[in-house]
Parts: sequence; structure tokens; C-alpha cells
Amino acid sequence: MKFYILLLSITFLSLTCSSQNTGDWEEVVRQWADAENIESAALENVFESLSELSEQPINLNQADREELEQLPFLTAQQVEDILAYVHRYGIIRSSSELQMITSLDTERRQLLRFFVYTGEPKKRKNSLRIDSVFLHGKHEMTATGKIPLYTRKGFQNGYSGSRYQHTFRYRLNYRERIKLGVTGAKDAGEPFFTGRNRWGYDHYSYYLQFKDIGCLENLCVGMYRVQQGMGLVMNDGFYLGKLSTLQSLGNSNAALRPHSSRSTDGYLQGIAATIRLHRHWQLTAFASYRPLDATLNKDSTARTLYYTNYHRTETEMSKKNNTHETNLSGSIRWRRGTLYTRANILYAHFDRRLTPQKENSPYRRYSAEGQDFMNMSIDYGYTNARFSFSGETAINKEGALAIIHQFSYRFSHPLTVMMLHRYYDKRYTALHARSFHEGSGVQNEHGIYTGLTWQPSARWTFNWYADYAHFPWKRYQVSMPSDAFDTMFLVRTSFNNKWRLEGRYRLHIQQKDNDEKTMLRNRVEQRARMRLSYDSPHGLSLQTQLDGIDVSYKNHDRGYMISQQVVYTWKCLQLCANMSYFHTDNYESRLYLYERSVLYNFSSLMLYGEGIRYALMARMNLGTSLTLTAKIGTTNYFDRTKISSSYQEIDGSSMTDVDVQLRCKF
Repeated sequence: MKFYILLLSITFLSLTCSSQNTGDWEEVVRQWADAENIESAALENVFESLSELSEQPINLNQADREELEQLPFLTAQQVEDILAYVHRYGIIRSSSELQMITSLDTERRQLLRFFVYTGEPKKRKNSLRIDSVFLHGKHEMTATGKIPLYTRKGFQNGYSGSRYQHTFRYRLNYRERIKLGVTGAKDAGEPFFTGRNRWGYDHYSYYLQFKDIGCLENLCVGMYRVQQGMGLVMNDGFYLGKLSTLQSLGNSNAALRPHSSRSTDGYLQGIAATIRLHRHWQLTAFASYRPLDATLNKDSTARTLYYTNYHRTETEMSKKNNTHETNLSGSIRWRRGTLYTRANILYAHFDRRLTPQKENSPYRRYSAEGQDFMNMSIDYGYTNARFSFSGETAINKEGALAIIHQFSYRFSHPLTVMMLHRYYDKRYTALHARSFHEGSGVQNEHGIYTGLTWQPSARWTFNWYADYAHFPWKRYQVSMPSDAFDTMFLVRTSFNNKWRLEGRYRLHIQQKDNDEKTMLRNRVEQRARMRLSYDSPHGLSLQTQLDGIDVSYKNHDRGYMISQQVVYTWKCLQLCANMSYFHTDNYESRLYLYERSVLYNFSSLMLYGEGIRYALMARMNLGTSLTLTAKIGTTNYFDRTKISSSYQEIDGSSMTDVDVQLRCKF
């Protein structure tokens, strides 16, 4: 009974008061991620890309459309309004001038200050002196380590490497036109300078990028990521789920960016280029050949592609780089003003045949199978002051279709409505597709999404979305056609320029098999959150958060979490402390906690049972070149004497990690 009162209280406050923390872009990304329960690997890539953008802000007075489209929180209309304002009124002298652009709400203006600046336009020299790149470029070196103050079972017998996780990065930036980077990463338990890792780190990423050299707009050599259209054929870039789609109103763009992450998921390896053919025509093409991890069948075909990044045991190491993929792609775009269309084609070849096991898994009947794959698409769009439309239609070599369209209209400044429709044939397969979905990917789904954003005043913002999806074919744990419904409501307010009160309520209904697999039953999940934040002009920030969850499926499971965060900034020092108490019935009612961490790392914790989590992080600038960051975090469980299982098992009820990072810029 007490839990229901608590959940109803949170829900009531969610429907009356809420706000996005506009003082920290990292917090905004955390909220998007927490709303969607997005995979950590995808979050790490997004977080790292935004970290790099924040380190290399864009000059608004010199930005073009492609540069602004890199910011995933801007809508297509907002990008056009910023460009139109600069074109009409000239140089923006101060960020406060952005208030004159009516399509930019308070949240977007606050976020922009982390990624853009207003400076005098600099004339870009056509010539580049390669001999000056290392002498006059901006260099950055970062070393990061994680030290566990506990022992997992695998470190005693099973893992082939030490318990320490560490990463190094080197980046060079010369006039924003030449960029070079190298990253080496080792996870806990992986060998270092031994065995198959005799060259040191388990994974290296490297890139060299040239921009704005004659008709060559962008050239990447090494590892890179590509996003085309709305992601039905190729998207190794941004996708943060339904809430971010509403925030950006489905902004889609073609992006080619280097891959510098420690993650091994989603990158391409080879060469990619974007060439300006004419004033209105642009060509993007790439060639990639990269190794993949795979689980093999007895006949040496690949059963499952393996993206966990771990190579700790002999079994995991045997999967490393045992399969290779070749990709060839071309994309040609015509654009005039805000009207554009683009044609895309992608060919993929594997040196092993993909043969997923389907005998005992009928839901895998239409999984990708074979050695050669081809996808083609056309994407298109148009934007004006109030109206935005974009879409993509794709087909694979078997003739199966995938279609997505997005429409938004701003009735007046306070109110914007968005609708999104998608249809993904059950036979459609695209190995690099990542787009809007409710299910497991761009396949076997037909749905419609509606959302609105209403800002009646500078202090209040309302967000709501509802999404319905139908799955014509069987899915994992679903042995017949099924449906899903998802809705979220947020209301945001702030007052006195110091206090923010925020909350949200989400209802997510999915159909799954009953125990006998004779019929479907609803899994009903309700989540609610309330957060109170305070920002002092003297460098002190406080945040109190309350989360609740109620899950009705085979049983009725509940949980809640209370969190407190304190951040204090004084001159060259920043301290951040947080503490959370969680209590859930079981894994089914698990909760997620996203913490501040060292640069380029996204700290995501999944918590269930009963316990307490507390962490302290300190960041100090040692002069103008050095930054030292240290974090210690502990999770204490009250309901168990062992944590995790198998090789990951810890003989104890608590676990403590220490993160240390040293960053040098010169």
C-alpha cells in the first residue's frame, strides 16, 4: 500500500512539475538514455562524440548547415532559423542574442552554449602547410584507468589478463581542417602485451581526417562512422530513442565522422570521402574492410556476430577477428535551400556465410543469412519556418521494403506537433541500419508515433508522446503476432533562475507469451520520476531525485530509488558527490543510474535488490594544460553475500572502483 501511495505521488508531481537540467549537457544525455534504457555501447559512442564537440565548439558566425546538423538536439527548423538569422542580421555578438530566434526554446539555448561560441569569422586559407601541422596544431593526450578494489572469480582462474582497465588517447587538431587520433583500450581481464595481444592493447582505433580542401569537403582514413538519411540503410551515428526524437523532431542528416571510441561496435575501417560535385550536388562514398568477432557453427559458418568487446577468456579470444566484412557504399545528394533528396546504396560481403540457428528459434526465421547483402534507399526532406517533412524508403536485394516518414508543424511558437510512421517488412534485413523502432531493430514492425511540445512561457515546457507498434512475425519470447504501446508525459518548470522541479511518467505495454505459450499476456511497466534541482551563483548545485517502478507480468514487482547529488565548483576545482538508496523486488523491477564520470566515459549502473550506491569525483585543472580527475564509487548490497555469477562473481556484498584520468593539452 505504501508503494502505491509513493508511485501515485510521483506520478502526480510528474503531471504537474518537471524540468530538464539545462545547466549540464551531460545530464540531458543521461535523461534521454535513462528514459530509453539504451545499450551502454551505443551511449558510449554518442557521449564520446558529444564530448569531442564540446571540446571543439562551433563558431555560429561561420557555421554551415552540416556543422549545425551534428548537434542532435537541434531540429531542422532550428538549424535553418539560425542560418537565416546570421545571413539577415550579420554577426551574432553574444549568445544572449539567440533569444531573438523564436524557435529556440530555453533548453536549446542552454545546450548550445556548450557546443557553440560567437566569434569573429576567420578567413579559411585554401592552402595547408603539412609541415606546420604538428608544430602549430592543438595536441591532447589522455590516460584513463579503472582500479577495482575487489576480486572477481575469473581473475583467480579463467581470465587471461589483469583486473585493471585502462585507455590512452592522442588527438591532434589543426585549424579544424586536419584531425588525427589514436586510441588504445584494454578491458579488465584482457591480456596486455601477451598472447594474441602481443602488440599491447586489445583494441586500437585510429583516424586521419581532412576537411575543406578544394572540392573535397571531408576525407576520413582509418576508422570512421557514417550516417545516411534516417538510418534505414546505414546509421553508425546518433540514435538516442523516442525521447530524443521528440526533442530533435526527427532531425536526420548525412554525417561522416572519425571513430575514436574504445568501443568496437559500429565503426567502419578504410577510406571515406564527401566531394562537392556542384553547387547543389554532393557525393559521399566509402570502402571498408574490418574484422568482426563471431560465434561459429561446426561447419565454420558464422552463427552470431559478437559485439561485446570482451576478450578475457580462451573462448572469447577464439572469437576475436575470426570473420571479416567488406562494405562498399555510395550516396549522391541534391540540395537546394531546405529541399533535398539523396540516393544511397550499400553492398556488404562476409568472408564467412552468416547462418543463424533457426531450428529451435522460429523468431529468427527472417534473420540475415548469406554472404552478400545489398540495400538501396532514397531519402528526402523539406523544411520551412513552420513545417518540416523528411522520409526514407529502402529496399534490400530480396525486394523487402522499409519505409519511414516524419512530419512536424509549429502552429505557433509555444506548440509543435510531430508524427512519425514506419513500416519495416519482416523480410527486410540491413546489417548497419539503426532508426526509430520499438522492437529489436529495423525489421518486422509497423507503427505510428505522435508527440507534441508546448512551451506556454519561458518557465514551463510540456512534452508528450505516444507510440503504437504491431509486429506481424514472432519475436523473442513472443510466439505469435503481437502489439506494443508506449507513452511518456513530461512537464518542466523553473523559477528564480535557481530552482528547477522536474518529473515524468512513462507507461510501456508489451505482449509476451504466457508460460504455456498458448496465448499472449501484457507486460505493463510504469516508471515515474521527480527531481528537484538548485543552482547557486556561488558554484554550488544540489539535486534530489526520486524514481519509482511498477511491473505487472508474471508477478507484481515494484521498486524505488532515492538519490542525492551535490556539485561544488571553486576556481580550478570541481567536486561531485552522490548517494542513492535503491530497493526493488527483483531483476524484473530493476532501475538504472547514470553518474558523472571521467571525460569520454559514460557511467551506467543497473541496480536491483536492496542497497546503497555512493560516489565522489574530483576534477582539478593544474594550470592551463593539465587536468586531473579521480572518482571512487561503491555499491553496497543488503540482500546478498555474493555479487554476479560465473567468472564475474564477487565473494562479498560490496564493490568499489577507482577511476583516474590525466589529460594534457598543448
